[in-house]
Amino acid sequence: MNNYYVYILTNKTNSTLYIGMTNDLKRRLYEHKNKLIPGFTEKYNVNKLVYFETTTNVKSAIQREKNLKKWNRDWKLELIKKTNPDFKDLSLEWA
Repeated sequence: MNNYYVYILTNKTNSTLYIGMTNDLKRRLYEHKNKLIPGFTEKYNVNKLVYFETTTNVKSAIQREKNLKKWNRDWKLELIKKTNPDFKDLSLEWA
């Protein structure tokens, strides 16, 4: 059974948010942190993992990503603060 992840990244100052979905969170974070994929996260240096959810259903992961992207900024910040009030980089625990 595969796992799918919906995640939120921010930058050093927590001023920019990015929402994504992947089936390999560690690989995807490596790509973001090393700027291997051109685009928004590379341009705005968004590479700090502050929130993620896990599911085994790819369709629900895709839908959750789409829904979160529609949320206003305050709702996204409240979601992050519920589990990560200090906006710590959760990926640092993997090293």
